Amino acid sequence: MGEMSSFQLGVIGALFLSVASSVSIVICNKALMSNLGFPFATTLTSWHLMVTFCTLHAAQRFNLFENKSIDIKTVMLFGILNGVSIGFLNLSLGFNSIGFYQMTKLAIIPFTVLLETVFLKKQFSQKIKLSLFLLLVGVGIASITDLQLNFVGTILSLLAIATTCVGQILTNTIQKRLNVSSTQLLYQSAPFQAAILFVSGPLVDQFLTKQNVFAYKYSPIVLAFIILSCIISVSVNFSTFLVIGKTSPVTYQVLGHLKTCLVLAFGYTLLHDPFTDRNILGILIAIFGMGLYSYFCTQENKKKQADPLECEMKDKEDKPFLAHEKEGHEVKSSDKNSI
Repeated sequence: MGEMSSFQLGVIGALFLSVASSVSIVICNKALMSNLGFPFATTLTSWHLMVTFCTLHAAQRFNLFENKSIDIKTVMLFGILNGVSIGFLNLSLGFNSIGFYQMTKLAIIPFTVLLETVFLKKQFSQKIKLSLFLLLVGVGIASITDLQLNFVGTILSLLAIATTCVGQILTNTIQKRLNVSSTQLLYQSAPFQAAILFVSGPLVDQFLTKQNVFAYKYSPIVLAFIILSCIISVSVNFSTFLVIGKTSPVTYQVLGHLKTCLVLAFGYTLLHDPFTDRNILGILIAIFGMGLYSYFCTQENKKKQADPLECEMKDKEDKPFLAHEKEGHEVKSSDKNSI
């Protein structure tokens, strides 16, 4: 019982850290890009990953965690895939309208469920699917404003969805099968993610913004916000790997849509963004869907604990926000002006 309670507290802490850090970095980046005119999202993400790696390297040198060697080919491909997915997401945001980009993010959950069902043989009950459907409807009502389609933008969105889903599934799978922690996996893969974005980031940003990141005039306040964004990103990157490893890719995406609702609410209260009855209705439906998702997952996991023999015969299903069993283990844009 003590081990279960400790694990449950760990999951709660990971979820809280993920929500708090992600909402903070979105607000910080929105101020940096909208108010201060620094539009280089992909390059900024490469700096985030470099700072994250340097921080973890210092922590490892002080023996705050034990480094565990992972097959270099696995880590390299994993890191490159995650870096490419970030690039595709930013390109999708650049080529599509806000509404279509939000649809791209919403499509990640059903596509992840499909991939896990087909390739990992996971089973999702009708109740879980219903709760996810309500969640997606609510977020769609709250955040989608228009749906302007174009061929290039659609292709980029499909590539972004595919690479993001595969990357998040691998994050969970690698940690469990190789028995590595979220910190160890992030420490090993961050250099490769940072490298591919450091090379491609300035080109992607110049293509999207028609500006050169190296020709930009950096004022002291811009530098201060960049440093603050990089510091917060360490928590964002760490909590992303932690949540996916402790729960599942689907639960992480559900949590991501909670962040979207919180960003909308914070944008209204702190930044005085426009807010309508439609936003409020959508957020309420999304929260209701998230509540059902957590409740149904909890009930199904209790049934598995009551019959461990049957649990072993069936594939493990998705975990709830407050999991009761131990299974091991953007930066994404919320709108046109944030990563």
